[in-house]
Amino acid sequence: MQTPTYQAMELAAELRLPTNGLDYTILAIYFAVVLGIGFAARRSVKTSLDFFLSGRSLPAWITGLAFISANLAATEILGMAANSAQYGAYTVHWYWIGAIPAMVFLGLVMMPFYYGSKVRSVPEMLLLRFDKWAHLLSSILFAFAAILIAGVNLYALAIVVEALLGWPQWVAIVVAGAFVLAYITLGGLSSAIYNEVLQFFVILAALIPIVVLGLKKVGGWGGLTDKLTATHGANFTTAWGGTGIGSSNPLGANWLTIVLGLGFVLSFGYWTTNFAEVQRALSAKNLSAGQRTPLIAAYPKIFIVFLVMIPGLVAAAIVPGFGTSKSGYQYNDAIPYLMQELLPNGVLGIAVTGLLAAFMAGMAANVSSFNTVFTNDIWARYVIKGREDGYYVRFGRLITVVGVCASVGTAFLASSFSNIMSYLQTLFSFFNVPMFVVFIVGMFWKRASARSGFWGLLAGTVAAMVNYFVIYKRGIIDIPSDQGANFVSAIVGFVAGAVVMVVVSLFTRPKPAEELQGLVYGTTSPGMSEPPAAGDDAWYRRPALLGWGAVVLAAACYIPFSF
Repeated sequence: MQTPTYQAMELAAELRLPTNGLDYTILAIYFAVVLGIGFAARRSVKTSLDFFLSGRSLPAWITGLAFISANLAATEILGMAANSAQYGAYTVHWYWIGAIPAMVFLGLVMMPFYYGSKVRSVPEMLLLRFDKWAHLLSSILFAFAAILIAGVNLYALAIVVEALLGWPQWVAIVVAGAFVLAYITLGGLSSAIYNEVLQFFVILAALIPIVVLGLKKVGGWGGLTDKLTATHGANFTTAWGGTGIGSSNPLGANWLTIVLGLGFVLSFGYWTTNFAEVQRALSAKNLSAGQRTPLIAAYPKIFIVFLVMIPGLVAAAIVPGFGTSKSGYQYNDAIPYLMQELLPNGVLGIAVTGLLAAFMAGMAANVSSFNTVFTNDIWARYVIKGREDGYYVRFGRLITVVGVCASVGTAFLASSFSNIMSYLQTLFSFFNVPMFVVFIVGMFWKRASARSGFWGLLAGTVAAMVNYFVIYKRGIIDIPSDQGANFVSAIVGFVAGAVVMVVVSLFTRPKPAEELQGLVYGTTSPGMSEPPAAGDDAWYRRPALLGWGAVVLAAACYIPFSF
């Protein structure tokens, strides 16, 4: 499924926002609060557990909001609004089938294994289930991917700020990188998480006025759908129209590809093994809070799609040929265009602040997960072992500086790709999907041997890359779009990893059963039997109820978009 071409995310020259002193004052206040949170969080950092996992002390509602905020980067906000302007209501699939089931699976099935084993990172789980080679390879791949993704957020921020506020790209990169570096270095994960909670509400404050005023301009939802049906056809405002097998649509995918490629492989690969998300759940104060973290996050995730989809639909409705050469706008101009047309000063400052907050949340999530994995899983495990705890806190701060500087470099690497959302999905198919298959096979098949983890991860990663760079890019097989190629790469990586794991396991010895307690489905460990804390046994806090409630609600949301 191809998201709109960003053309290096260069916004139309006329999209220069009429910001004034009030708007810049709001920006300044926001940045001051961000740094204040960093300084306040510094007081709580006494051990490496405090720095990397907030001392496992945070309540579920804090970690839940941080979980969703870490995902809600501005690349998603701009990209999904652009997606909606080009493809219409198909955007809902990235949320209701491409996120909710996997988030629920993480909370109900995988968090007891993650939290109960007391691991500090996702790669460390592979060390316990398989061996050091699977652990080392997964740590290196994750650290590399985290820096690449952080760079995407930095570059996207620079382009948007240059277009909207007139700042040079390098200034925007340096300023945003410096602020993220400051508050993570000061307060570690706690600073990142508390800022992400703040950023969540700032992002909502930015998007809600755009949605409300946009709908008012087109005559409400009825007026919007009438205009789009007349100009783009009936399928533009439906979720499944034109996705039958054998049908042709701009997405280059049918319902089966959507369900398997997006709904299962890419979605589960991202949400269940991406440490930038899982880290927030691991910082919760107990197992129950850890389980509820992604489940709480699932509810706002269900409805956020309306805040990013409606602006794209409004732009497509009010500007003839929006996104084409005759309109003078690109698809990714949807939200900036509406900001320019609809928002008064003051509200405009909040909207710009919301975009900056979203970029910083996405970058901070990747940088904080990078410093944890590099420090604990690479440096402390294989390079400098057995030093005092304070040494690893200091090294964590140092590697944060290195990570941010590297992100600045990868920000310019991202500029060589014409479609940033496609670029992100490509990275997920390369790095998240192979790790997911290793997890899922290892978790549900006791016979999976220690050696199979390394070879399955390597095979899945290589197969996904070969499919994308050789089979797709060289035209050996005709795949209609970059996004369609990403879905195919994900499926190929998953199948290759699973097949190699099975073959290797059949020719090597499995780990002893006593070493698999709490690591394979059907077994338990002392940490997994942790009783609920006082109040956590209330019916409305039960993970099963929260999880299945989110699934049912997401499925119900499809009903108005199915006809």
